[in-house]
Amino acid sequence: MKGITDEPQYSVSLLDGGTALCDVINNHIEELTLSEKNAFFVADLGAIMRQHVRWRTHMPQIRPYYAVRCNSSPAVIEVLAALGSGFTCSNKSELELVQSHGITSEDIIYSGVCKQVSHIKYTAKNGIDLLVCDNEAELRKISRCHPNAKLLLQVSTEACNPDDEMGMTFGCSLKDCRHLLESAKELGVEVVGVRSHISSTCEDDQVYVHAISDARCIFDMGEEIGFSMSILDIGGGFSGSETQLEMINCAVMSMVDLYFPSSTGVSIIAEPGSFFVSAAFTLAVNIISKAVVARDCQDQKQNDLSPNEEPEFQYYMNEGVYGSFSNKLSETVIAAPCVHKNTSLDSPVFSSSLWGPSGDDLDQVVDHCLLPELNIGDWLLFAHAGAFTLGQPLFPSTDSTPPPVYYVISSRDWLEMQDTGITSETTMKNFSWIPYFLSSCQTEAALCVPA
Repeated sequence: MKGITDEPQYSVSLLDGGTALCDVINNHIEELTLSEKNAFFVADLGAIMRQHVRWRTHMPQIRPYYAVRCNSSPAVIEVLAALGSGFTCSNKSELELVQSHGITSEDIIYSGVCKQVSHIKYTAKNGIDLLVCDNEAELRKISRCHPNAKLLLQVSTEACNPDDEMGMTFGCSLKDCRHLLESAKELGVEVVGVRSHISSTCEDDQVYVHAISDARCIFDMGEEIGFSMSILDIGGGFSGSETQLEMINCAVMSMVDLYFPSSTGVSIIAEPGSFFVSAAFTLAVNIISKAVVARDCQDQKQNDLSPNEEPEFQYYMNEGVYGSFSNKLSETVIAAPCVHKNTSLDSPVFSSSLWGPSGDDLDQVVDHCLLPELNIGDWLLFAHAGAFTLGQPLFPSTDSTPPPVYYVISSRDWLEMQDTGITSETTMKNFSWIPYFLSSCQTEAALCVPA
């Protein structure tokens, strides 16, 4: 059965009654207060299911292919598989991971742009035929190592934010597509569709309009050359906000209806990653050291407090950019955390910066935020911590291991999921694993009381 392994690799705790996610966090913090105070994640699987409901509501004609590189937790893989998602893998490790969870090769796309020959041979051996390609060098490697591959031609999209330094352009240009299509025909490699990439920072719906109209041009080129193209992949870039999803839905579906009506038989897919997992995970970290520094008095007005009267604090946490905050190295802005301690509303707040444990100048997680004065041993909670945070440490030491993940789901979410259209006759069979895991683990409701 898709999405099911023979033995559970983790436990999922069922939250009954009035038990909330914060109670679970409180409970684990209370337990760790008496031990090593290691960082940990709490993941609400119900949040992933709710995001899937939102996707089905706003994008009913577009099948999601989850971007595994965003978060490769086994529970995430199995939940999304059970919900009918496909998967996009960027390397061999991700391909092996997804296949180990029983995902069929037809539901996998190998999206790596620069592929190792051994990885291409792995896809050929395992029947993974959908591969992404955007240049002739990759095309020739694929033709030698996987002649039965079915290619998605990755096409660059215009920048949606000229000031976005991380808004890198991926894919071949529209003018290069004909040459690649002709080369693929000569090499005997089948091209079955087009893939676009749009940044999650994009807020201009015209970028989606242009991407789909470009895809229509490429489909026409392919038909002229002799390809029967049937897949339109609008790529990733879904941040998870309701506003962005509604904007994309309006822009994309109007263009799809115009250029790719249902009568064409073209399948529309997308590659959401952060959309599904970001809000589902909360990261709890511990303050392990602190320092007081004088504030820079440059540009201060005369009546401002002096540096000595208003200090700035540097706090060092047991997770940093070489661990769970590695996305900071790619210029991702880390939002300020919540403080897990009782403070009065009129407590003073101070300019603060948050750092990882390495002491490296690059290991700054949050440049500036306002926090009450904290002590060593206090806890901070980072919400929306599910995307690009659960990989192996970049520079592992002898005792560095990724923080554990505690999975939960509320009884209400579980019951509501069964009442939605997700659990239709065609997909109900994929959910039989959830009661199995829940019944095989300890229920948190009896343990998690407000601290």
